[in-house]
Amino acid sequence: MLLVYTLLIIACALTVTGEVMLKLGISHVTERVGAFSLSPDILIATFTDWRVILGFALVFGGSLFWLGVISRVQLSFAYPLLALNYVIIFIPSRFLLHEPITLSRVVGACIIVAGVIVITWGQGQH
Repeated sequence: MLLVYTLLIIACALTVTGEVMLKLGISHVTERVGAFSLSPDILIATFTDWRVILGFALVFGGSLFWLGVISRVQLSFAYPLLALNYVIIFIPSRFLLHEPITLSRVVGACIIVAGVIVITWGQGQH
């Protein structure tokens, strides 16, 4: 089970980092060319931005580690663990993106963590 948790931590770290890079990239693009849309000019500007490219690569890398997780445990056990991404994303969102951490978000994160504990605790009893 240690391998599963290790793969999960790596998958979450890559995914969260990738999402932050996507946000940084699209923010940079929209400052230059306006809001995201499917117009060819904006698509080209978006998908040639190094932050967007790196973001997609990191999310894809996280998906590869995720495959390692779901190949070893039941999907109904593993999938809720991805909810930890919501909790982990607070740190880079606050310090890199300067997003607020509100009381309602903290309460929600605590509920998510409690749910993950219940799910993993139940798995250990089988």
